Amino acid sequence: MGSLFSFIATTVDGYHEGPDREIDWHNVDEEFTDFSLRQLAETTTLVFGRVTYEMMAAYWPTRQAGETDPEVAERMNTLPKVVISGTLTQAEWANTRVVSTGIAVEIAKLKQSSDGSIAVFGSAALTRWLLRKGLLDELRLMVMPVLLGAGHPVFDGGTGRIGLRLADSTAFASGNVLNTYLPQRIGLDE
Repeated sequence: MGSLFSFIATTVDGYHEGPDREIDWHNVDEEFTDFSLRQLAETTTLVFGRVTYEMMAAYWPTRQAGETDPEVAERMNTLPKVVISGTLTQAEWANTRVVSTGIAVEIAKLKQSSDGSIAVFGSAALTRWLLRKGLLDELRLMVMPVLLGAGHPVFDGGTGRIGLRLADSTAFASGNVLNTYLPQRIGLDE
């Protein structure tokens, strides 16, 4: 049986995007790329919310992505992908399907049929929902050394109180810090 993790890049002040959804503050270097490749190697399926899916689908299949980051692009383009959306009806990115109803059941099926990790990349609203429902096994927050002062917060209070146990913390030479948390299931919505 597989496990479900969410990976979100965040600022020190807790934003995953700037006010206009910009992510130009991401601190990406060779060490980050190596980490990304290791993370993708353990991943059997990618899961996105609609907004993140549209951003990823607009970049990873492009020539620029293939030239700039060929190994990551190859993995992103070939892995099976699931988009959780109530508004998107079809997906153009290869190996992608849309799920609009029965989300908890679909996540359970993915976990049951997987022999590796199922990754949610970005998708803060989806991550909050998964946490609230007790479906997320691991939360990986890559804290990048920047303060935005405004933007879209990773957590907006919509999860309620959820305990997190720090499983690992890794500092990168760039100043990025990867904190890996295990959600504690006590008191979660059913």
